Parts: sequence; C-alpha cells; structure tokens
Amino acid sequence: MLHPHLTDDCCLSPAYHLSEHFNISEIPFTKREISERREILITIQLMCLLILITDNVRDFGDGENCEFETVFVLKDFQAPEYSFLYKNDNRILGPPAVMHCASKGEPLPFSSRPLYSMTMLNLSLCFTGFRKKDEVVTLVNLVHHMGGIIRKDFDSTKVTHLIARSTHGEKYRLAVCMGTPILTPEWIHKAWEHRDDINFHAGNEEFRTVFKVPPFQDCVLSFLGFSEEERSNMEERTQKHGGRFQAVGDERCTHLVVEENSIKELPFTPSKRLYVVKQEWFWGSIQMDARAGETMYSYEKPESPAMKKAVSLLSLKTPNSGRKRRRLRETLAQLTKETEISPFPPRKRPSAEHSLSMGSLLDISNTPDTCKSKNAKLPKSSTPALPKQSARWQVSKELYQTESNYVDILATVLQLFKYPLDKEGQVGGPILAQEELKTIFGSIPDIYEVHMRIKADLEELVMNWSEERSVGDIILKYVKLVKAYPPFVNFFEMSKETIVRCERQKPRFHAFLKINQAKPECGRQTLAELLIRPVQRLPSVALLLNDIKKHTSDDNPDKVTLEKAIESLKEVMTHINEDKRKTEGQKQIFDVVYEVDGCPANLLSSHRSLVHRVETIALGDKPCDRGEHVTLFLFNDCLEVKLSLSFHFQFTFYQKKNYNNNNKTN
Repeated sequence: MLHPHLTDDCCLSPAYHLSEHFNISEIPFTKREISERREILITIQLMCLLILITDNVRDFGDGENCEFETVFVLKDFQAPEYSFLYKNDNRILGPPAVMHCASKGEPLPFSSRPLYSMTMLNLSLCFTGFRKKDEVVTLVNLVHHMGGIIRKDFDSTKVTHLIARSTHGEKYRLAVCMGTPILTPEWIHKAWEHRDDINFHAGNEEFRTVFKVPPFQDCVLSFLGFSEEERSNMEERTQKHGGRFQAVGDERCTHLVVEENSIKELPFTPSKRLYVVKQEWFWGSIQMDARAGETMYSYEKPESPAMKKAVSLLSLKTPNSGRKRRRLRETLAQLTKETEISPFPPRKRPSAEHSLSMGSLLDISNTPDTCKSKNAKLPKSSTPALPKQSARWQVSKELYQTESNYVDILATVLQLFKYPLDKEGQVGGPILAQEELKTIFGSIPDIYEVHMRIKADLEELVMNWSEERSVGDIILKYVKLVKAYPPFVNFFEMSKETIVRCERQKPRFHAFLKINQAKPECGRQTLAELLIRPVQRLPSVALLLNDIKKHTSDDNPDKVTLEKAIESLKEVMTHINEDKRKTEGQKQIFDVVYEVDGCPANLLSSHRSLVHRVETIALGDKPCDRGEHVTLFLFNDCLEVKLSLSFHFQFTFYQKKNYNNNNKTN
C-alpha cells in the first residue's frame, strides 16, 4: 500500500523486491530531494509494487519478512543506513537501477550485492599490476555497485576490459594479443561519477578511450645511435605516450632503444633487468597503442665479417659442397633475369621517370635521349654470351624492365601500406579512417592490376622476341584501362597533404610509417615518394615508345602501331591535364569561399573559374573608407569585391559580366 500524502517532514527510503512489494525508509530530504523521490515513487507504482513509508530503516532492516521480499533503495551508499542494511544481508538497490528496469520494462534484478546502477552492466573486468589491496577492494566494490563482474583470471572469452596499473605481466600481454581494452583505474572512478545517469554506460568507446593505458607507462627509455633531431622527437613522443626518458647508462632506465644500423657495439654492458631493443619496438608500441613484447625486438650485436667467414667454413661438410653451391648459383643466375635493374636506382642517376616535370604530363620529345640503363649489362658468369640484339630489342627490353620495377613498387605500396592499414581487427583499432585511406591510395589497386597484365605481355614478347612482334599492340590493348590514372594524378597533391596531416595528427600512423619506410622494400623512400611513381609512369612509357619507334624500320607494321599507341597515351595525359586544371580552378573558388565571410552561395559553379585576384586600396569614401584594403576577384563571368569593414570581410558588390579567359587583358 502507499500512503495517500507526502509531507516535507517525512522520511524516505526506497526498497525493492522480486515479488510485488516494497518497504521504503530513508533519512530526511530537502524539498528538491523529495521532488526527486517522487519520481522514483511514481516509477515503483507503475511497476505495480507495494510501497511502505517509515521513519526508521531499522524497523525493517533487522529482521526477515515471511510474507514479502524486502529490498531497500538508497541514494547514498556511504550513509550509516547502508552499512546497517548491508551487515544484515538486506537487498539494496540505487534509484538508477530501479529507473533503468522501469524504462526497459524489465523486472527488478535479483542481486546478492548492493546494486546502485547499471552503468557497467554486461562488463567483465580483470585487474593486474596493483600493489595496494585497499585500492583493489574499493574498485571492486564500485564495479559491483554498477552491475559489473570481476574475474580473478584473464579469460579472453569472458573478460571485456583489463584494469592495469602497469604494462608488465602475463595478463597485460594476453590482453594486447587479444585486443582487449586496457584501461586505467580512473575509468572506474569516472564511471561512478555518472552513476545517476540511466542513459550512460561505461563501455561507450568514446568515453573509455580517454582512459586507455599508454604504451610506455612505467617505462624509462634511453636512446642510442640517433641524430639529435630524431632523439628529441622520440623523447617527446615517449612523454606523450606515458613514459619517461633518461640519458644512456642511467640506472633508472628500463629500456635502451638502439638504432641498429649505426650502432655496432654497446658502450657499456647492460644489466639483466635492462631491455635492449631495436627502434622498431618503440614505433611498434606507438602504432599498436600498447607496449610491444621486447623479445622479438631484442638488439643483437652484429657479427663481424671474420665471424661470418668462420661460421661459413664450419658449415662445409664435404669437399664437393663448394662445387655444388657454385652450380646452384649458376643455375639460379640463368633462371633470374640477368638484366634486371633495381626498382630504386641511386638518386644521383638520371632516368626517364625521375627527370620528368610535375608541371605537365605532355613534356615528351619525338627524339628523346636514350633511356637505356647503364646497369643493363649482363653479369659475368659461366653462361655463354648471348648474340648481340638489335637496338629495337634493347629498348623494348628496357620497357619491360622498367615496367617490372614499376609493378614491384606498386606491390610494395599495397602490401606494406594499404593492405595493413585497411585490415580489420587492428590492435588498438583502425589507424586511419576509410575516407583517409581512399584519399591517400585512390585507384592504386586498379592501376596495379592493369600493369600486372602489361608486364606479363611484355615479358612474353621479350622472351620470344622477333623483329615482327608488335610492342604498340600491347599498349593499345590496355589503353582504355589506363583511365584509372586521371583520378589518382589529379588528386595526388591532396593525397600528399593527407599523409602529412595524418602523420602530424595521428601518432600511430607516424609510427606505422617509421616502421615500414625503414624496410628494404621501400629503398629508403617515403610513402609520398613512392606514390609519385604513377604520376611519372605514363610520360616515361611514352618516351620509351618514341625511342622504340626511332629504331623501328619504316616497313615494319609496328611503326604505325607505335604511333597510334603514343597518340593514345597523349590523349590520356591531355585528359589528365585538363581535369587537373579544372580541379585546381574549383579549388581556387573554394579557397575564396572559405577566406571570405558572408560569401554568396551562388558563387560556386562548375562553369566558373577565377581569372585574377588583385589587392587594392580604396581612394574614395564609398563604398568604404579611404585607405581601406579592397580585394577584387575577377572570374570569367563576374567581378566580386571584398571589403574590410571593422575587420569583418564580406562581399559588398556583385556584377555579372561576359568576361572570358580568352579575351582578358592585363
């Protein structure tokens, strides 16, 4: 039953029950608190539960009721009433728990522990790295009060979050491997502050991300073999990711990070408790946003040449083994392309691709200088020398070699960068958003597929060469597929800007680039430098086709085919240049729109282009004061005037005119 009236002087204490009855008792409240109690009382009524009001919680909390299951609803779990009810094994709920059940249309939960809210409902937590028992007890109680579960052992199938005070231990390592969120104890305390919000849940990703355990927590790092700039950058990132740094040799250091390419021997004998790791451990930890295992990144002293020779001599087992190895090397040399050149030539060596101007893709001469590689000489071996081939074959072979190298570069971009970044289930979550990946890599996969086919056809042509074989047919066969180039080339600058911005704003992406750009496959080139290769490739192919045509006799049918192939490539490159000019023109208009406050929306038009911009100073008093700065934007169909009025820029004059780019005057 429910008393028919409620005065300001009454005492309230909600209680809950699995059947349909409630006994309510609590300490006196202010008028505002009583107003809050009215909400919970109405909620309990709507749940068809019996409510009784008493002045003293001890009237019901010190004995058992055979007729009813009595459960108390308390707002303050630190009050004396709570201690009394808890010691007497009474059922205790908080108002948010009752409100949650009412909003979901669910029965009140049967909980043997006091339950204040559902803030951690369905969350299972495990603890590691704690040294103070009192702290753990407090955290465990808070988790139970919010509906969470505590597990002593880490079970990846049951534990949803690991609460860690340090980055050491088996539990931490298992959580990293399984991708289980690793959070600080502050997450629990902050969730408890939100306990009265029935719409809040501690498992919300945006909320818990703030409390992730940083990868270098409890770590003191020192750096050996790096330049001053690199060391300063790594020390700054160490602090940013929860760690500290000290000078090399400091006894407080837990890790010594070594630049393995420049350090041949450590300047001191490290202690057993000091981890000596390669720099990849440092960047890998930042990339995965968790402390990486040191074992697989341990620094090992490079073997001296004398030691390597000794090991090699010890490995000889029979007198004939040397001859066998020589024959094996000769066989491999025959099977390998003897004239293959490195996909990453020395930067000082000029080449067709490296010498091209970014200003235009049509910078092609009909009589180009020879593009023959100086590295195309056959290596000395026991194989018989091949008969001298024609100049046409030599250039065709170089076309194949450069195509093979280009395909290798595209494969490196995809396998080392795009595919890992696009992979699901990344430790620590996705490094980049899908929009950013699309902007950076664009149509690279499509370009790669086209050139894989071109490479296969060129390889077959070179291996089964005759002067009658047509090189031009291969290019014409795939010229339509080359349409994958314009979208990538036109937005290449945006791709570079996205790389720079993400590397600056996202530490994990910066670490990812550091790790992969240091691999031999990249040839010490950055991702942006690798991505410029598609921009250079079509002009390079056109140059080589011109060279092949020059060495093709007039009576060879391939001469006409080569001319058609070159013209087709020129058409593609012309299309690229036109699209690029349109894109740049639209970008200029967008820049004007973003620069000027109050810019009319109808300024944006696909047919409008910016002809010229002029900075002027007003000489009269209208429409602005004398001496004010005025900017004129001359478009192909209108003139816009930007005035500076009280430091607020806006368009104040708009006039349409037929002003074409072809008729403009200086």
